[in-house]
Amino acid sequence: MMITKDNRSHGAVGMGMSAGGTQAHGGGSGSAASLVSVALTINGTKHAVTLDPRTTLLDLLREQLDLTGTKKGCDQGQCGACTVLIDGRRVVSCLTLAVTKDGASVTTIEGLAQDGTLHPLQQAFIDHDAFQCGYCTPGQICSAAGLIAEGKAKTADEIRELMSGNICRCGAYPHIVAAIQQVMGRS
Repeated sequence: MMITKDNRSHGAVGMGMSAGGTQAHGGGSGSAASLVSVALTINGTKHAVTLDPRTTLLDLLREQLDLTGTKKGCDQGQCGACTVLIDGRRVVSCLTLAVTKDGASVTTIEGLAQDGTLHPLQQAFIDHDAFQCGYCTPGQICSAAGLIAEGKAKTADEIRELMSGNICRCGAYPHIVAAIQQVMGRS
């Protein structure tokens, strides 16, 4: 058993640890025999990596590839801070094992801008002051890019519903919706 700072007892497995005491995800140490090779195209650049098969896409991006724009929020798929685009579809990277995306194309917040020019959503978030602390912003913008590509949202209510997996603790939702509407051509 482990005792956390707030004195609640948790079994080792419940703390993100395997029964053997090694990390259950992330850049955990694994024997050479347990490592796997994965090839991904991330923001247009091909990457061939060797990793523990339990490594999440979020941990690969942040810890091995130093792409720290994608944020680690809840690490349980609830907040959307880690949202990236995989083959154009929005996905929470904290629940996605990197090995399951072998051969996929991943776009992070760092990959949205092109040739030094902000992506229209990035500019719209600035124009509409659609962030306060900014922690959720990369996930919000990646999710919005996926939402627009899906073409399902036509109204502000539909935008709110389809963006509901991305939490903004600062409450900038009206500005986020306005930014998305700007890019969709509806101010």
